[in-house]
Parts: sequence; C-alpha cells; structure tokens
Amino acid sequence: MIVREAKLKHGTAEQYSAIDEAIRTAQFIRNKAVRYWMDNQGTSKADLYSICKDLAKEFEFAKKLNSAARQASAERAWNAISSFYARCKKGAGKKGFPKFKKHCRSVEYKVSGWKLSEDCKSITFTDGFEIGTLSIFCNNETQEDLHRLKINRVRIVRRADGYYAQFCFDADRQEQGEYSGNVVGLDLGLKFFTKDQNDNAVIYPQFLRKAEKQLKKAQRRLSKKSVKGESPLLGGFPAQQSKNYHKARKRLGRVHLKIHRQRKDWAIKQARNVVMSNDVVVYENLQIANMVKNHHLAKSISDAGWYQYTQWLDYYGKIWDKAVVAVWPNYTSQDCSNCGHRVKKSLSTRTHSCPNCKIEICRDTNAALNILDKGLNVLGIEWNKNSTSGQEGSASENEEKRGERCTSTVNEQVFDCK
Repeated sequence: MIVREAKLKHGTAEQYSAIDEAIRTAQFIRNKAVRYWMDNQGTSKADLYSICKDLAKEFEFAKKLNSAARQASAERAWNAISSFYARCKKGAGKKGFPKFKKHCRSVEYKVSGWKLSEDCKSITFTDGFEIGTLSIFCNNETQEDLHRLKINRVRIVRRADGYYAQFCFDADRQEQGEYSGNVVGLDLGLKFFTKDQNDNAVIYPQFLRKAEKQLKKAQRRLSKKSVKGESPLLGGFPAQQSKNYHKARKRLGRVHLKIHRQRKDWAIKQARNVVMSNDVVVYENLQIANMVKNHHLAKSISDAGWYQYTQWLDYYGKIWDKAVVAVWPNYTSQDCSNCGHRVKKSLSTRTHSCPNCKIEICRDTNAALNILDKGLNVLGIEWNKNSTSGQEGSASENEEKRGERCTSTVNEQVFDCK
C-alpha cells in the first residue's frame, strides 16, 4: 500500500469545525466498540460492525458519519484488540491492553463519503456533516498517483498547522536498485549518530536541542494563559480556557511539529543514501524502551530517533531488494574485532585497546566491525576475519587489508544471499 499526503486549504471556519466534529464522532464509535468488547466475551469483528448500525440508530450525530467511516472506526478498535491478542500469544513484554482514545486526530473514509474532482485538485466530502469541497495542495508525484492509481481509502488528519488528506493506494512500490557489492555495518550512538567499519561517522544535528529555547518560550506563554482551578458553573470540572490559551497551544504545537518533520526528513535522507550505496546493510537492534529509562540520556536518545531511522532502512531495503539485517548488540563494543578477546569498558571509554592483540581503534568502529560480522553470518556470507599473520605492517594497515578482503568476498557472494 502506498500513502500520499496533500494539504487541505481554502476552507471556511464552518468546514473545519465540521471536520473536528467528524473526528470526534469517529473517536466515539471506536471507544464504544472497545467498551463492547470489554463487556462481551468472544466478540468478533463482525459484532463490532453491527455495533456501528446500533449506534447510528441510537445517536443522531453518529448517523451523520458515513457508514463506511463508521466501519473504519470499528476496524481501528479491532486492530488494537487483535494486536493485544497477538502480544498475549507471544507472552513476552507488555501486553498493551486496548485503551480508550481521548485525543484522536483523524477520521477515515473508505470508497464512499467523498468524491475527487476530475483534475484532482479538490475533494468533496458528502456525509451528514456537510464538510463540502476543499482544495488539495500536493507535489507532482502525488498528483500523478491520484490520476493513475485506484484510491482505496481517504483519511483526514488534523495537525498543528492545518488539515491534511491522506490517500491510500492499493499498490506496492518497487524500484530497480543499483548494486555495487558494498557492505556496511552501522553502530548507532549519541556522540556519532552512526559509525561504520571504515570509520566514517555521521553526526546528528540535534533538532530538539537547537529548538529548546524556542520551546521553553512557547511553553511559558502557554502556562501564563492557563486558567487553573475548577469552575463552580461547570459542576466542579476544570475551568474552560480562553481563546488566547488555545492560540498559544497551537503555537507550541507548531514548534513540536517542525522538530518532528526535521527529524523525519533527516532520517529518510540518511537511510536512503546508506541503502542506495550498499548492497548489505547491518545495524544493531537496540532496545530503546529500556535505554530511555536512564534519565541522564533519555532526552538525547529520544531526540536521535534511532527507531525511525532503522524503519526507513528496512523500507528502502524492501523497495530496492537489498539485504538489511538487524542484529543484537550484545558485547559488540566489548569484543575485539581483531582477535575476539572481550575487553570490558564503561560508556566514557571511547577507545578500544585490546591487551591480547595490541590493537587500538575507536570504540564505535570496533562495534561496527562486530555488527557487520554478525550480519554477514546471518546471511551466510563468508568473511575472512583472520589477522594477517606473517605480514609486516601496523594494526591499522591490517584492518584496512581485512576490509579490502571483506569487500572482495562480498562482491562475489552478495547476490547469492538473496
């Protein structure tokens, strides 16, 4: 499935208010479906579909939402339920019991409830909320897909800077990749975002750290406009916030959205370059949920976005039919890449010095060599890691020669592993 996104513009305040009401209705139906599953044992997906009909008869606002959109909301509830069942069968980690949604930001339509114009520059929503016609602004690639591909679903997404339409096409993206015979092992870190076996390092721009001053300023303005306490007119509920509060909230949201887009764009470009220039990419499968428990490094780890980067590595690997392997990082920084001797070191020690073979290289480079070795073993590619005994030369020269032998070996075998 291919998903393309376009911004919805030239809408009135009434149209945007109707979109918000449709999103709240989709959230209501999804939560009702989850509640029905909690109260009735053995509920199936068909039962959730039938709940949509009952809700439309019972609530007038639910009837306004298109029937296919109501079914899509029930499918969202069933996806959460089926994922919970799958995690229970695995029996490892948190089960993730389905929860009620409080701040949904999207509503999804299937094949009905919307109509695209012939020039694909506007879209009309025809359900009971009377959203009407909105203009579509997108790039040329999205316009081409709108003209030539069949649209299965349309999703309206609300973000801090406006409303967007996501078009889901029933097609698989496949492209012809360029094969060079190169391999790379990537060690993920904070000092260097990635470092490979050839000592090539990439430094992360730290988008969150750079925007921290702007974030704090926007957060202070939001806090000053917040009304604290309870309102006796609302029966003890929290007091309603002013219009200036919501304006400040949206300004803060736009700052966070910009950081999110910067991080995503950077991850896409880095992953694309790595997969494009290498036939085999091996990275370490870090357990980020456990790593962020260290409160001294949690902000830096979250800002780095390792998970998003590795997801795009896998994505481009499937598109270009290249081998992208994730290996466990156990002892990759401690084991010597030259002789295998385990040298324990703390996080502050940035140099790997082996007392057995006397090699001295960067800690991250040593880890990248071990990561690459693990990945090639998984693929069944032979890599001669034996040291150049009987040959003169320094340890760094031996490392360079070993890298050349690895490249030549992979040039012969990389296409046999697919």
